[in-house]
Amino acid sequence: MNILATVDLPAIGWQPRPHQKKLWRYLMTGGKRAVAVWHRRAGKDEVLLHAAAVAMFERPANYWHMLPTFTSARKAIWDSVNPHTGRKRIDEAFPHEMREQTRDHDMQIRFHNGSTWNVVGSDSVVHGSGIGSSVAGIVFSEYALANPSAWAFYRPILEENNGWACWISTPRGRNHLLQLYEHAQRTDGWFAERLTIDDTKAISPEAVTETLKEYISLYGEDQGQAMFDQELMCSWNAQTLGAYYAMECALVRAEGRITELAEPVLDRAVHTCWDLGVTDDTSIWMYQAQPSGQLVVCDHFASSGVGVEWYRDELFKRYADRGWIRGNDYVPHDAKIKEWGSGRTRVETMKSLGLNPLLVPMATIEDGINAVRRMLPLCVFHPRCEEGGFSALESYRREWDDEKKCFKATAVHDWSSHPSDAFRYLAMSYKQPVLRAVKPPPVQGWQIPPPAEAKRGGIVL
Repeated sequence: MNILATVDLPAIGWQPRPHQKKLWRYLMTGGKRAVAVWHRRAGKDEVLLHAAAVAMFERPANYWHMLPTFTSARKAIWDSVNPHTGRKRIDEAFPHEMREQTRDHDMQIRFHNGSTWNVVGSDSVVHGSGIGSSVAGIVFSEYALANPSAWAFYRPILEENNGWACWISTPRGRNHLLQLYEHAQRTDGWFAERLTIDDTKAISPEAVTETLKEYISLYGEDQGQAMFDQELMCSWNAQTLGAYYAMECALVRAEGRITELAEPVLDRAVHTCWDLGVTDDTSIWMYQAQPSGQLVVCDHFASSGVGVEWYRDELFKRYADRGWIRGNDYVPHDAKIKEWGSGRTRVETMKSLGLNPLLVPMATIEDGINAVRRMLPLCVFHPRCEEGGFSALESYRREWDDEKKCFKATAVHDWSSHPSDAFRYLAMSYKQPVLRAVKPPPVQGWQIPPPAEAKRGGIVL
């Protein structure tokens, strides 16, 4: 008996709600790239779970549903129960009759035709697991909070496999989600949709009013309204809850300080600041201080699972290709601790490889955060820094304590932590250049005109 022939998809008679139909039609007619910025409780994951089940049946392959972290993926998707039906969401989308195997440990469902569906975290990209896996479809859920590098890793694989990708999220400020949404709007063949609670009417007016009151009671008047605007009105301008540098980063974008003109002067050194990791990410910023006091942040890159030699080679290549002059390599104070096995400090290892390591002065995390806040108004960023670097500064935020209903003193440890830590070291190591005033000798009959400020494209150098 052919069991598969007796099962309907979507399962258990599921039908998209009116506001979900446009996205559903796009996916069911072969759409490959969709960005859905929908308000909370609009059913974003619901649509994509059923779409993945259909894709698994039609094309045997591997499919992923990716959340920012592996832990959040289990809670939000694998163990999630639909309060309206009392059933697990994965059981509603993936019928047991079609399954050959269900593996709870690594959150995988295998169909009889060989297709697999996994719940994964974008933090797996940082730690290297999953890279190189052949997938035919990926859902990036809560993409505004996810590591944006994940798409860079898997895009070539999906293109080679003629696969599809969907990004679903509510906004978290004007970060990488907004950049992708705007790209989708102007690119042929892409789907782009932003739906607020006013668009969907998915929640009753009474429930919407009550939600706003709850947010205000939990977070206060300003933060509560910001949370409401973010979660239900899909506002790009709402302040990310608990973000350390929300105001400063918003000004960087508003004033156009992410620009191709943010290139260093070629006759002055370009320095680096490192957040050194072993199993975690290592993040490096490249910057140049200008005599005017402005700071040109000209590059950022990160990786994991490689040695110092790899970072040295990557840095030297960038210096050589762009004609930049090598400067100092600022590292955290714990780089002077001897490592097991080698008996050498990281500073000694870096020196032996031709780098110029200098220790960042010791300071508390709070002092470093305040240093970043003072320094950001001086910064201009090259677009090279935006996706994995500046977006991390926008996303770096304090952790919320659900029990005590207040923010913890500690930051959320996610993909944004390492670039933000490295930038904190940059702020602690940065010294504003001192202009040496030279008084010209008195001259009879005429005066030496004051020197003109050097400019590049309107940016004071």
